[in-house]
Formats: sequence, C-alpha cells, structure tokens
Amino acid sequence: MFDFEKLDLYKILKDQTIKVLSFIESSPGLDKYIADQWKRANLSIYLNLAEGTGRMTEADKQHFLTISRGSAFESVAILNLLKDMQKIDDQTFTDMYNAYESISKMLLGMYRSYSKNTYKP
Repeated sequence: MFDFEKLDLYKILKDQTIKVLSFIESSPGLDKYIADQWKRANLSIYLNLAEGTGRMTEADKQHFLTISRGSAFESVAILNLLKDMQKIDDQTFTDMYNAYESISKMLLGMYRSYSKNTYKP
C-alpha cells in the first residue's frame, strides 16, 4: 500500500472525485468548458496529494499540498457558479461544498504539520 492510500484525506478526496465525475457525466446540459475545468481542478487536488506524499523533502511535500489546496479553492468557485446558474440542486451543492471545506482544512493541517517538523534554531 502506498503512503497516500493510508490517509483519511485521500479517502475523502477519492469519494469527492467520484461524486464530481459522476455529476459531470450525468449533466449533459453542463457547459463543456466549465465541466472540463471542474474535472481538471478536482483531479488536481486528488493527484497532487498523491504525488506530494511521495516526495522526499518537506518543502516538496508542501509545494504539492499548496497546489492541491489551490485547486480545492478553484473547485469551490466553480461549484458556487453552478449554484448561481441553478445547474446543481441545493443538497448536492451543500454536500460537495462541505466536503471541499473539509478537504481544504485537512490539506492546510498537513501543510502546517510539515512546517512544525522543520528545525529552526
């Protein structure tokens, strides 16, 4: 088993990614550019977590966590746009929004945990 597969965050992200991809696939009226951008942003969160976990230095790990968190913010912006355009129902929006909020907080926690491990005389 790879290290990233042991993370609770990875499991939450995997579930969120499946939900997002399923939503996109089941929404043929969704603007193709928005759908593609959301898919790429969400996959970026997921894949950068995995890639960053495999890096050897804390600075490298933090870099990938930063990218991952930025993509979470991008995904939320798209989610808000879909809500304002009435392309997503309230319950789905709330579920996905709450998941992104948890993901963002967990990514920040991981980032900070690497900062604490750095010895600073």
